[in-house]
Amino acid sequence: MTTTQTLDVQPTPLALLLLGRASDPASERGVDCPGDLPAPSDPDLVERARAAKAKLGDRVFVLGHHYQRDEVIEFADVTGDSFKLARDAAARPEAEYIVFCGVHFMAESADILTSERQQVILPDLAAGCSMADMATAEQVAECWDVLTDAGVADTTVPVSYMNSSADIKAFTGRHGGTICTSSNARRALEWAFGQGEKVLFLPDQHLGRNTAVLEMGLALEDCVVYNPHKPGGGVTAEQLRAAKMILWRGHCSVHGRFALDCVEDVRARIPEVNVLVHPECRHEVVTAADYVGSTEYIIKTLDEAPAGSAWAIGTELNLVRRLAAAHPDKQIVFLDKTVCFCSTMNRIDLPHLVWALESLADGKVVNRIQVDPETEHYAKAALEQMLALP
Repeated sequence: MTTTQTLDVQPTPLALLLLGRASDPASERGVDCPGDLPAPSDPDLVERARAAKAKLGDRVFVLGHHYQRDEVIEFADVTGDSFKLARDAAARPEAEYIVFCGVHFMAESADILTSERQQVILPDLAAGCSMADMATAEQVAECWDVLTDAGVADTTVPVSYMNSSADIKAFTGRHGGTICTSSNARRALEWAFGQGEKVLFLPDQHLGRNTAVLEMGLALEDCVVYNPHKPGGGVTAEQLRAAKMILWRGHCSVHGRFALDCVEDVRARIPEVNVLVHPECRHEVVTAADYVGSTEYIIKTLDEAPAGSAWAIGTELNLVRRLAAAHPDKQIVFLDKTVCFCSTMNRIDLPHLVWALESLADGKVVNRIQVDPETEHYAKAALEQMLALP
């Protein structure tokens, strides 16, 4: 039985797009990778990757996000979530090249946190993030004007999720806010409410709502959603004044697809199943789950789960498949019954990685990610505020 069958996942007509084999108009940069890529059918790809990485030696450090393909993870020096990987890169000052197998905003964070002599490489510039794209600098500046007109900007503290562009992180730093991850969102919100009366949470409404309501005791009525595609955000000044959490209308295209029906269906099919989901999922899914936590929490929970237990996981499919393979003594299934890869994460495949490594080994720097000095300054201030959270 194949891993896909084990996870009870059925391919859909969107599989080619979701696997990164087609153009994604919603990707953060939406451009093709320059240069000639090796053919995916090349039987020597693995050996070529090994040879190029060996030639570079300590000059290269390869980071692999948990959602990457297995064929890419095989060559990662470290794996983890976005912030852990950026910190790991900063802790390797001897590495001249940081090859980030993830998406654009992650590579930006790595560039912000590493030294000037280090160069961050993204194997495919089209590896973006639909969530990060849902908040642009211009939209957020307009939102702040709306808050100013409503008389609440002075008492509002921005908290931006790590899954945001460098521009949004810089906006957060300029306005005295902080960055958060899915692991420390509660601490970030507690700090923010100690600085002001309201929080502008960017760009994932679900993480903001779930943290505020389920972990901090706020009511759903304390939350209002700002829609950048509507005049004035689609909210009135009175609603903004009454709200404690001003949630940006953004979401993860992977976690946002899980529905309450998925939870009900898996409970009907698998007796005593444990439903474990990421806090980027919708509020009704999170409240129906047994366990909720970050990617690292999901991994740790399954590592510690007893043999014979059954689990339905609501997060990206590459990770779920890898966890199922790592724990054959447990029944681990995907919460949704259709393919749900992160389409832009999946753009980085072995041909792109080989092309990037071989180019570097030949002395040609490709797909370098650079954040301009001013943006870096303010984005770093917001990131450092997160590191200083109690």
